Amino acid sequence: MRLDKARLEPQEADAWSDEVKAIMQPFVKEGADYNIFKTLTHHPDLMRRWMVFANHVLFKSTLPLRERELVILRIGYLCDAGYEWGQHAQVARKAGMSDEEILSTKSGPDTPGISERDKLLMQATDELHADTHIGDETWTALERHFDKKQLMDLVFTVGQYNLVSMVLNTLGVQPDDGLPDWDLKPQHR
Repeated sequence: MRLDKARLEPQEADAWSDEVKAIMQPFVKEGADYNIFKTLTHHPDLMRRWMVFANHVLFKSTLPLRERELVILRIGYLCDAGYEWGQHAQVARKAGMSDEEILSTKSGPDTPGISERDKLLMQATDELHADTHIGDETWTALERHFDKKQLMDLVFTVGQYNLVSMVLNTLGVQPDDGLPDWDLKPQHR
């Protein structure tokens, strides 16, 4: 975590307006009223509008679940966003990724023994992070594995989670209890 303390404390349910309660209702129902969402309750209009895009990237993307989680973990690691990486390490495990696969996102495209697909996805993520552009060689290689919509979703996924990492790091969103750390060990506050 970049900050030891939140710059904006997550708002608990007893402080929520009726508007915020309506926005948070699906998260509370699913047991996903995480600190990121409780922090965003400080700006309900922004949260509501951002959620439309975030829901596409997370639930309606044409990028397969495993591949999506791989790039989310990689961009979270590159941005030093421990909260993001930990949350998506949990999602990746539920998606069937092994701890070894999850940890490969820390070493990235140079990880020995990873598939060409994984190497290309992490290479594309690295290029977007470093230069806001996927180079021709990487793009051409990706086209052998992914269709146009998937390639677009790849770029938007990396961009979305780069943004989320900026928000988490800057606002100092603290880990939810039990969130895995960089070594996949649960954190407790």
